[in-house]
Amino acid sequence: MNRDLLITTLVVGLSGFSALAQLPPPHRPQGREGAQQYSLEQAVSDQAQLHTIAFSGLAFITGDFGAATFIPPGKVCDFFGFQYMRDIDVAQKGHNPMFLDRVAGNVLKTLNDEQRQTFATMARREAEQLNDLARRRWPLIKAFCRELNREIPTGSQGLNKGAVVQSVGDLFAFDAELSYARAVVYGKIAASLTPEQKSYLAKMKFGDFNTWPEVDMDQYKLPRGTDKLVNVAYMTYASEFFSWYAGSITADTYFCPERHGTYFGGFYMKDMPAMGKRNYDISTSLTGDSGKTFLEVLTDGQRRNITTIPDLQRQALTEIVAVRRAIATELRKPLKGEVVAQEKVTALGRRYGELDGELSYQYAVAFAKVNRSLTDEQRKTLVKLRNLDGYTSAPAYIYSTPVQETIQLPNTDAFFFPPKKVVEGRK
Repeated sequence: MNRDLLITTLVVGLSGFSALAQLPPPHRPQGREGAQQYSLEQAVSDQAQLHTIAFSGLAFITGDFGAATFIPPGKVCDFFGFQYMRDIDVAQKGHNPMFLDRVAGNVLKTLNDEQRQTFATMARREAEQLNDLARRRWPLIKAFCRELNREIPTGSQGLNKGAVVQSVGDLFAFDAELSYARAVVYGKIAASLTPEQKSYLAKMKFGDFNTWPEVDMDQYKLPRGTDKLVNVAYMTYASEFFSWYAGSITADTYFCPERHGTYFGGFYMKDMPAMGKRNYDISTSLTGDSGKTFLEVLTDGQRRNITTIPDLQRQALTEIVAVRRAIATELRKPLKGEVVAQEKVTALGRRYGELDGELSYQYAVAFAKVNRSLTDEQRKTLVKLRNLDGYTSAPAYIYSTPVQETIQLPNTDAFFFPPKKVVEGRK
């Protein structure tokens, strides 16, 4: 994509952010008991960002490489409004495993065999790509772990920001390619809906779990023995299709504060107690409360490593909003029968990743500084705050699925500055 065109796209997106901040997010049930007050403005606020970053620091310092690789599948290719729909759910079931099953079940029930087969075919095709995307994160996470524990190349000054930014840019460009493919398929499904199917979906209110009938999922599941990641993708498509079809550009642009810097184990610490439980509500205050307590355990000097980050990342975070809006705008085109500019989506995705890389670099360096200065008493307090006694992470995870075999990683020295060369004759 032409760089000037990309810059123009981002400038337009940034000008639209101020207008976005003045509007109430659409589809939020107004004046109804239980309505959630989540919004993009809240997500980028200093308090939400600071406590989320602190939560990641707690997870990283008290965790390990395996825990840091854990990430929900919904945190990739997330331009289809599902995160917003779950965060503003008036029934407050958005962070319960029942939520995805209920919305996906209703969509699959509504679709015909041919439409469901379209999702199944895409799931089988994309599963290996999703597997690859998860594994591509591992070298970066390993480098962050090395920085945390000061296991860096001899003579190196530490992490190389440029290498981190480039690596995450590559990850997000790949993510954008998968998102493009999903949007094309979602557009085809939307165009094929019958009046009866549209009528059924219209009765399902965006952001209101209470309006979604209970569905027996067994008759709509893929055949027994289907690979787990294929099943996950299949269910993801069904749920995302509804949030995209019934949602808006605002919903698609939205992200929760945890969307960025996902390499530090926060999702493991938050989600692991819910794994394998069908009806388990993850506390929506856990991240903020634990992040706040983590900061309180630190000394003033240690704390400043974290509290300065919101100011440092402000410009990048503002641009992230613009980039996400530009990507989401492009990916909504199939809903109107228009063609998506694939090259533009990929270029925007790469820029998104570069920005996420800048944030992640700042987090990794700050967490490492804090870690090196902790007392034994502070470490004991933080482990207790982690609140995961009895849990042991796998060597690595493909999203939330444990990988038990020995993990073979490439040499990660390239993420660090090379040792300074000594010029002969100089001290």
